[in-house]
Amino acid sequence: MVGTDSATALPLFPLHCVLLPGAAIGLRVFERRYLDLVGECGRNGGSFGVCLILEGGEVGAPATPAAYGTSVRIEDFDVGADGVLVLRLRGMRRFHVEQTRIRDNGLVVGEVTWREPDNDDELRPEHGLLTTLLERMLEQAGGEFASAGPMLLDQAAWVGWRLAELLPLTERQRLSLLQQDDPHQRLDQLLAWMP
Repeated sequence: MVGTDSATALPLFPLHCVLLPGAAIGLRVFERRYLDLVGECGRNGGSFGVCLILEGGEVGAPATPAAYGTSVRIEDFDVGADGVLVLRLRGMRRFHVEQTRIRDNGLVVGEVTWREPDNDDELRPEHGLLTTLLERMLEQAGGEFASAGPMLLDQAAWVGWRLAELLPLTERQRLSLLQQDDPHQRLDQLLAWMP
């Protein structure tokens, strides 16, 4: 199910990880193209997207990003002891990259179409084991979601994204889940990967 928005230009920050909706990551920014990107976002209130790197590296020549990614919100920033900008990012909305171009400074810009936001369907009975697993993981791991209440633990999309974040999955597996539009099918896939 594709969003109703037409293609939008979105600067991309390719990484060796998949950022999921609702998840947070820390990011050290030191390359000129990305410092310019952060400055641009700060000035115009814009955003950028994070995509898994399919080919290339995080530094140097522009990397080839996956066709699916997640837009981010900058939650916090600081300058480390080494003078490098450190951002705390939160995954927001999923998108599909239709095509890319590279700016003169090496920044990859995607023409993206937005995926429909997840609905807050209730968890189905066949996925109850996954909620139990997530509750135990959150109790042990602590952190920002440790006190998740029953309302969140009953939402199929939220449970799926938190499990995809916490389980020891490969980045390719996380990318596969990011491409899936149906939260119940994401949970089915997670169940299939359980030992």
